[in-house]
Amino acid sequence: MAGKFELFKDSRDEYRFRLKAGNGEIILRSEGYTTKAGAENGIDSVKINAPVDARYDRKMSSNGKYYFNLLAANNQVIGTSEMYETAAGRDNGIESVKSNAPTAVIDDLT
Repeated sequence: MAGKFELFKDSRDEYRFRLKAGNGEIILRSEGYTTKAGAENGIDSVKINAPVDARYDRKMSSNGKYYFNLLAANNQVIGTSEMYETAAGRDNGIESVKSNAPTAVIDDLT
């Protein structure tokens, strides 16, 4: 099963997307967008930037968990990962985004 983007509206009436791996696990989440077109542009940006290793900002949270942000060319965050227990887990998450995002279909749940 291939990865997919789910486009949806949240409880604050904002548009968001999440990228799911083929196994259904969420591997990247967006911030909120005021318009559906903005969220769709965000998805396009993920597809373009996902293969570029330099676009991943590898981080550690204050509670010692690992995560990453995917950045656009202008260094804006376009997606954030879940929290991982290890740096290796985070790096596997990055590889999953790299392999799933470029060809992922969009499941419009709006």
